[in-house]
Amino acid sequence: MRFKNKVVLVTGATQNTGLEIAALFIQEGAKVIVNGHNDAALKSGEKRLKEKQLTGFSLIAADISNEREVVEMFDQIKKEYGRLDVLVNNACHQGIGYGFDASPDQFFEVIRVNLFGTFLVSQQAVKIMEQQDSGGVIVNLGSNVSTRAIHERTAYVASKGGIDALTRSMATDLGPKGIRVNLVAPGYINTQRWETLAEEVKQRRRKNVPSGEEASGEDVARVVLFLASEDSKAMHGARLLVDGGSSAQHLPVDIDI
Repeated sequence: MRFKNKVVLVTGATQNTGLEIAALFIQEGAKVIVNGHNDAALKSGEKRLKEKQLTGFSLIAADISNEREVVEMFDQIKKEYGRLDVLVNNACHQGIGYGFDASPDQFFEVIRVNLFGTFLVSQQAVKIMEQQDSGGVIVNLGSNVSTRAIHERTAYVASKGGIDALTRSMATDLGPKGIRVNLVAPGYINTQRWETLAEEVKQRRRKNVPSGEEASGEDVARVVLFLASEDSKAMHGARLLVDGGSSAQHLPVDIDI
């Protein structure tokens, strides 16, 4: 087990990809702190993890865009565990429908969760990690849209571009403190939202993916754990794509003429 007795915090870990990341860490022996934005989300996440026959995790509710709640979350982590080995910044506002005509409030709503929230949580995590002889590891969840914009998601695209830059800056400042920082950039992920899509929509999306298949939450989780493990100890400030080749191709096969 690569993470036996390691303390790991995964934000936004009550469903979809975050839940799969938490589950894989638990299976690898970690003491996982599952964060959700409220108690109802935590209750749902706890149920799903127990359905997977998993134990060895704790639950903490906190809105990562709220400084007070973030500080209180880390006070609890310090009290209960006294350390933090790995932080996975997964929590995300999808910003669906917030295109360039979004109101300022809508734009900042997404930025506060995705970019500012990642900063807030990381800053508190570093206060613990920099006191440890072993340092720590931070893995940020970005997106391939940070370099290949999608329609009507201006706030989301901007936030993910910011996380790319934030990751590089964090790597530069935190490397001397013994804290590694890297980023995973997924493309399409088969989440609960895909259950609402018509089959023809799913098949059309898959033509955007050279491999022909979108990633699963577990696919993304495996790359997150690689970056959190000693297997990647020489990687710092890196951005790993998990998008089936979407970012490599110029045009989907059906219109590449």
